[in-house]
Formats: sequence, C-alpha cells, structure tokens
Amino acid sequence: MTTFDAGQKTHSGVLPQPRTLEPASADTPGSRNETGRRGTGDRTPGIGHGRGEIPRTGTRSAGRHPGTDVPGEGREAHSVVFVLDKHGTPLQPTSPARARKLLKRGRAVVARHTPFVIRLKDRTATGSSVDGVELGIDPGSKRTGIAVFTTNGGGERRGLFAVELAHRGGQIRDRLTVRAAYRRGRRSRNLRYRAPRFNNRSRLRGWLAPSLRHRVETTMSWTNRLARWAPVTAVHVERVAFDTHLMTAGKPLEGVEYQHGTLHGTEVREYLLAKWGRVCAYCGASGVPLNIDHIHPSSRGGSDRISNLTIACARCNQTKNNSPVEDFLINKPKLLAKILTQAKAPLRDAAAVNATRWALWRALDAAFPHAVRTASGGRTKWNRQRTGLPKTHTLDALCVGALNTVTQHPHTVLTALAGGRGRYRRTDPDRYGFPRKTNPRTKTVHGFQTGDYARAIVLAGKHAGTHTGRIAVRSTGRFNIRTAHGLVQGIHYRHIRLLQRADGYAYTIQDEGPPSPSHPAANPSLLRQELRAGRVVPEG
Repeated sequence: MTTFDAGQKTHSGVLPQPRTLEPASADTPGSRNETGRRGTGDRTPGIGHGRGEIPRTGTRSAGRHPGTDVPGEGREAHSVVFVLDKHGTPLQPTSPARARKLLKRGRAVVARHTPFVIRLKDRTATGSSVDGVELGIDPGSKRTGIAVFTTNGGGERRGLFAVELAHRGGQIRDRLTVRAAYRRGRRSRNLRYRAPRFNNRSRLRGWLAPSLRHRVETTMSWTNRLARWAPVTAVHVERVAFDTHLMTAGKPLEGVEYQHGTLHGTEVREYLLAKWGRVCAYCGASGVPLNIDHIHPSSRGGSDRISNLTIACARCNQTKNNSPVEDFLINKPKLLAKILTQAKAPLRDAAAVNATRWALWRALDAAFPHAVRTASGGRTKWNRQRTGLPKTHTLDALCVGALNTVTQHPHTVLTALAGGRGRYRRTDPDRYGFPRKTNPRTKTVHGFQTGDYARAIVLAGKHAGTHTGRIAVRSTGRFNIRTAHGLVQGIHYRHIRLLQRADGYAYTIQDEGPPSPSHPAANPSLLRQELRAGRVVPEG
C-alpha cells in the first residue's frame, strides 16, 4: 500500500492535509453474482447479463478534454438500478435494461421508487460472489455530493450512481433565531415570570450547532442508505481545511502577519468611511450623519465581520431595516452588483465545512470501520482537472482519493433536498408569536401523509392527465400535488396511487441529455403496469 503526500498539491487557500492511503483492489476474477455480472481482473468491470453482455443503454461518448493524459474517451451513462435479494441483502447494481427484464418476467418487485431499487424474488446472496462498490463523498456547506463507483487494481473508476444532497442548515438557523426572539420577547412582556435557563445548559466537547449537526446527520443518513442498497467496501471522503485568514487577506501571509486582522492600525468607523468614500452606499448622500449598516442583516444570519458592514444615511438605514440587500436593491441591479463586489464574500460556508469535517470523519469511521480513506481538496481538484471533468459536487466525489482514470460517470444526478419530517407544534404563530390556528393531531388522511411521493391519474376534468410528485394532504380528501411543472390543487384521493412513503426529502433528477426509455424510473407505462399488477412494494 503506497502513500501520497497531498500537502504539495493543495491550493493556496487550503491547509496541508494528512497523507492519503491508496485504495486496495477488490476484484474477484472469474466470479458471477446474482445479477449476472462477471468480475474481471484485467479491465474495468462491466455489467453482465447472464450469457454474454448486453450493450449499455443510454451511453454516449463524452470526448476527451484537450491537454489531458487520459487514455481513451470518457463516457456518460444513466444511473444503475440497485438490487436486493429476497431477504433484503444488497447485491451488485445492475443496468436499467436488465432490471426491466426482471420486472417483466416477474422475477423482481419494485422495493423503492426513488432511487430505483428492485428486490429479487428467487435469489439469495448466500454463495454469491459480489465485487462491491465504493463511495466518494465531497462534503460542502449547502450541498454535498456522493458518488457510487466501482474500481479495479489499476485505479480506474466507473461511476454508477450520483446523488447531490441539498442541506437545510440555513432554514434551521433562521427558525432557531425566530424562536429565540419569541422567547426573549415573552420575558419582557407583562406575563408570568419565567426565569432564563441559558446558564443551566452545558455543552460537551465537540458540540455542534443544530444547523451544523444537520449536515453531518444528513450525509450519514444517505451513506447508510446506500450501504443498505449496495455492497459498500470502501468510503473515500474529502477532508479539507480552509485557511479563512488567508482567504480574506488576498495575499500570501507569513509569520506575524497572521496576527494582523483587517483593522490592523485603524478603527472600525474610520476604516468603513475610508473604504466607502464617506458617502452613503445606497443613495450616495454625503455631508450627512452616516450609520454603520449590515449588508446581510444580522437577524438573518449576517455576521459582524468588516466585510459585511457598510455605511448608510439614517433614511436608507431605516428603509432597509432587516431586509436582505438583494431585496432592498431589486430595482437597482448595477448598484447591487457594485456593493457586493466591493464587499468581500462571507466565510460562513468555509467555517461550516471546517467545523463539521472531523465530526463527519468520526461518524463515517464508526459506521464503516477500517474502510474510510481520506483525501485532500487539492488531490480532488488535481484528479478532476487531469481527467477533464467539469466542476460539480458529484464529480468531485467521484474524483476523491487516489485514482488513475475515470472511464464513465453517471449521465443523470439525483438531487435530494432535505425538507424535514414535519413538526411537533400544534399551533402556528402569527408575526407577534401568538398562536393563530391549531393543527390536527393525526397526520394521516385516507392512508396518505404530507410528503408522500405519489402519482395521480385523472381521466376527466380540468386536472385530466398524469401528475407525479409530492402530495400535501387535506382533511377534505382533495390533495395538492407538487410536480416538476408546478402545483396541482384539489385532486381527489381516489385518483392517487402511492409510489413511496415520505422520507424527509424532495427529489429531482438533473438530466444532461435525452432520457433513456429503458430506465424503470423514467418509464411511467412500466410503473403503471406494476401498480395495476400489485407488484409495487414501496418501502422507505
């Protein structure tokens, strides 16, 4: 097992990382698993189908990036289908074409709609040889990319599936801020006395704020899900550290310069007056008293850093109030662009990644003992540029760690937006924090819950057609469906068929090309046949 010194390849704004371990080979020559895949040791493993190979559906040549040293051409392919045996044990993923054949012949049932998972009815994993897959994770503040791929001893990776997680850490932060404002307001009103409890709360070592802990828990949730649907043998995670002081300085720093902040040798007000030319940043007024204003309001998560402060006259300061600068200057795009350009970019995302990287690594190491391999951000960037791939979270996840070439990457990317599983409170407050209405105790209406993924087939009326998406239940029995084309309201529950239970996420598929008609998840007629035959078993 060899090592690679990733510290020599890092960007100037990225701290040197620890040495990265090379992944070991997981090939099993001459074996065939339950989905018909035969392992080989001298080439990138393909997906076999019983006797011989069936051409991969939906693949096309992506060409080669100029100036790269990648042998051969990279290809794009549609995502694979996950396969379980009859006891729920994961087998090697198979192609959409073979999954459709198994469904048509009655040898498999649909276990999950999104991502598409089938369960074999006549096969078990006992005595089967499975090559296994590996996971690549590119953690981020707002989005995290996860790639499922296979590899051989030569360092060639073949991308099978990609998912991009959209975190809701910002929503959690905003709701906690509003809740804290309600609590402080109740203490100052003429109500019964409630002693503050903030002094009684202790935080253990390694404590993370709820908005940051959500990022770790969401990433671990999807990593464990993929481990239930596919035989995961190794996990590659990018553990990068951002030098925030160097990013704000804009120039190389050495020695004692790291101890000099932005206001070294000056004061806040004098610095802002000199930076913004002693005029109001919004209306340009001069010769009037100027106040210090937050560009991104502090009540909406804005920081007190110098880069988030500007000067404004009293009139503009009161008019802007706590509205975002994008809303305040919505009719003045040129002025908005000028202010955002003059103010430095916030470091909130970099701070979130720095705060959660160790917690994520410890959680992965506990879930996958002796199978987690770390890599630096510089190594990932070097791999991506060398293979000629564009900059995305999922492709970064595919390039994490030690690799030689990428022979294929998924043609479609599944985006999972974290929306939560509902709330516990019985009332909705008004703008002043007082209860406005009472929510029902039961969340289930006619067997459906808000957030369920379903399909409605309406034969007549103004909503005639097929509508697929997440539903919002109503006690009247007429539900709303949020589809990719918009909101459809007032569909009776008799026309709705359940595809998948609510799991706290909203799914969209980003397709960079024409969809393949052989993919089960993109074939409504095939799913309709499965629904009518009663072979669809939504689990999740």
